[in-house]
Amino acid sequence: MINQIPSIQILGNRVHMVQIPEAIELVSHWIEKEPKKFHWIIVTGMHGIMEAHRDKNFKEILNSADLFVPDGISLIWIARLRGFPLKKRVCGTDLMLEFFKIANERGYRNFFYGDTKETLDLLSKKLLINFPNLKIVGSHSPPFRSLTSEEDAEIIKKINQEKPDILWVALGLPQQERWIFEHKEKLKVPVVVGVGAAFKFLSGKVKRPPKWIGDLGFEWLWRFFQEPRRVWRRVLDIPFFIFLVLLELIGLKRWKK
Repeated sequence: MINQIPSIQILGNRVHMVQIPEAIELVSHWIEKEPKKFHWIIVTGMHGIMEAHRDKNFKEILNSADLFVPDGISLIWIARLRGFPLKKRVCGTDLMLEFFKIANERGYRNFFYGDTKETLDLLSKKLLINFPNLKIVGSHSPPFRSLTSEEDAEIIKKINQEKPDILWVALGLPQQERWIFEHKEKLKVPVVVGVGAAFKFLSGKVKRPPKWIGDLGFEWLWRFFQEPRRVWRRVLDIPFFIFLVLLELIGLKRWKK
């Protein structure tokens, strides 16, 4: 199925021209038809692409994922300029909510990894109010430091023992992508998705912006006022990203994968 989804290159990163319904259909296919294989979804926009532009190794990590969904209005604009009329960005929070509607009916098993214990507890409580049949088989908040090899092995063992159909990872980019890449041979999970701040939004720890702000592409500004220390660098990246993309669009520069 993944071969049927078109993609474009943005600064040497493969971005799939997909929307939430297609992404969820693909996830369901992987869970039901390919449960023994590891599948990985990247959910990012300009921030991830600029991190990859600065770090060749990180670009290789992003391009090794099975699916890169465009979470960012800038990627949607670029897609439209290249002939793909995508309607809206695919943000991690919305992807999770739409997936939970299906999971609530089909019994897909969910595991949450990342953020704080308080956030994870709030997340589970809120989700079960809206999706009473949702199967949450486990969650884990890692310490905010480097793990020992024993701690790392114990976390992987815990995740695998619970046999989730999908593992949601919220360590923030690029940490979550590096963590998934480093553990993909050990995780016995059909689907793993890095979702950044989605746990905070869905738990209510951080207020989501009004829908119209996200649709206009100004969620970054909302996040900046909510969490300036976390997102200030992304704001500085905006003009540089626009410049690099313009060079690519008019054919003056091509970036390697």
